[in-house]
Amino acid sequence: MKLIFSFFLLIFSLSPMRAQIAADAPKSKIIDAERLLRDLQTLSADEMAGRGIGTTGGIKAREYIAAQFNTAGIKSFGESYFQPFEVTGRNGAKINGANVVGYIEGKQFKDKYIVVSAHYDHLGTIKGEIYNGADDDASGTAALFAIAEYFKKNKPAHSIIFAAFDGEESGFSGSTKFIGEPPVKRESIALNINMDMIAHNDLNELYASGTYHYPALKPPLERLAKNAKVKLIPGHDRPEQKSGDWTNQSDHFVFHRQKIPFIYFGVEDHKDYHQPTDDFVNINRKFYVQAVETILEAVKSYDKDLK
Repeated sequence: MKLIFSFFLLIFSLSPMRAQIAADAPKSKIIDAERLLRDLQTLSADEMAGRGIGTTGGIKAREYIAAQFNTAGIKSFGESYFQPFEVTGRNGAKINGANVVGYIEGKQFKDKYIVVSAHYDHLGTIKGEIYNGADDDASGTAALFAIAEYFKKNKPAHSIIFAAFDGEESGFSGSTKFIGEPPVKRESIALNINMDMIAHNDLNELYASGTYHYPALKPPLERLAKNAKVKLIPGHDRPEQKSGDWTNQSDHFVFHRQKIPFIYFGVEDHKDYHQPTDDFVNINRKFYVQAVETILEAVKSYDKDLK
């Protein structure tokens, strides 16, 4: 009851901005743009206290994600969406985290899986300041719901696992737990599509990283880029790029180490990255909606092309 009551308080506190979102939401033919923005707003609200792993805010976020998974028609692999794990903090204390994981069954290749992922944790509260992580990575987490809603109505050929990872900021601990104890046979995972920071870019640029390592994944992105509403740019995946190589920068790296192909969608760092100013008011709403549309089209293409 306390949790449900806290959600009512959260919804009530956000209602004025919800009305503004309804007025300002960009139009979309394939996703519910208003809901996408509301979900991002909720996940990055002060009430989530920065979604630090093992914190009350992180638990609130996890429960919210599970509720949205259920609404989006995502099935759980067991009795719960949660995959708990434990990490050791800097002071040696044990911290409890949990991934939120489920799936939509494919109609043709039920035992072959695409994992669509994002991390929901962020930095929490530091010296009294809340690091809300709207772009990093409430943006990718909210996109999971929008993509799942599409495939709820339009069944994919392959089964799709939707994974909201905890503990990315503490060294990919959630995704490491997932790949170490996957809910399906590891060899049945054909592809990881990871989203981390997809809502804040002033140049309308969305990067797709991974095709240097997996060239066979490049043609669908090249076709998509011709008509995408954002500038879809392959790159940030070559070893000589040093600071610009994103291969090991988010949860997709855990899949890559297991030789599972990946595409990572993200934007370049901005002034609000890992700052208390990474708030909902500072995202680019039109860009975000169109970035999620583009990523959804990519998932559709890979679902169609993978055999």
